[in-house]
Amino acid sequence: MSEHSTDQLTFQNPVTRFPVISPPVQHQPEPGLDQELVPQTDRGQHSYRGIGRLTGRKALITGADSGIGAAVAIAFAREGADVALSYLPAEEEDAQEIRSFIEDAGRRAVLLPGDISDRDFCERLVAEAAECLGGLDALINNAGRQISVEDIADLPDEQWTATFDTNIHAIYRICRAALPHLPAGSTIVNTTSIQAYKPSPHLLDYASTKAAINNFTKGLGQQLAPRGIRVNAVAPGPIWTPLQVSDGQPKEALPDFGTNTPIGRAGQPTELAPAFVFLTSPESSYVIGETLNVNGGTPSP
Repeated sequence: MSEHSTDQLTFQNPVTRFPVISPPVQHQPEPGLDQELVPQTDRGQHSYRGIGRLTGRKALITGADSGIGAAVAIAFAREGADVALSYLPAEEEDAQEIRSFIEDAGRRAVLLPGDISDRDFCERLVAEAAECLGGLDALINNAGRQISVEDIADLPDEQWTATFDTNIHAIYRICRAALPHLPAGSTIVNTTSIQAYKPSPHLLDYASTKAAINNFTKGLGQQLAPRGIRVNAVAPGPIWTPLQVSDGQPKEALPDFGTNTPIGRAGQPTELAPAFVFLTSPESSYVIGETLNVNGGTPSP
């Protein structure tokens, strides 16, 4: 055996770890389901191996039914956390699958369907998560809305408002509602995007919210640091999720999705999960107000 040989799971070429995908042109009505996505996503359901980094933690994850949120939920459970899943009622099928993965890991899964763009639901969501989990010490604000519109003249007020309500107003409301429940040592991790730095012209509303999330994260991180609560963010690049086929991208762009990155391929949701685990675990105790970019090598400020 070569002196350079090692376990396949611990030493891998990132370029070839996952295949280059060329998704067929397809459409799902918003919000989209992982169950119907072609090709299927890798959320770490068959590969993520935890080592107890989050043992005993109690986490609320929004958008936890599919894509990045689902990968984070699976990873958190396998690292020892109990998880409350926030998702839209239309995503129940995906949420039930993630519930089974969490329970297979021996952890508790709490399902909390509802619409976080609704102000009152944000408060109920946090209260129910804390009650059902017996407390709350980790918050992942991941849910997002992304609808591609090529021309600002065709971008209606209703879409602009709905995108902001889901992507940034909900984060503010959920964080505010969560604070009374979060003891020192708790963590908040927000999902922003490469769009905060390199906005696509067809994603004006979405990209604007992601820039706002970056700023909100840095401000709230400074505010809560003296209380022992850390706030950080993860900025994904092009990650293959149902968001992309439910009008998140122009349909003709789907076959080439993610191929313009230096790594040459789109990312899979499971490749995001370790970043959220790191920022939630005590290993990152001196990291506050940071945005960790996971984008296949695209330079970011």
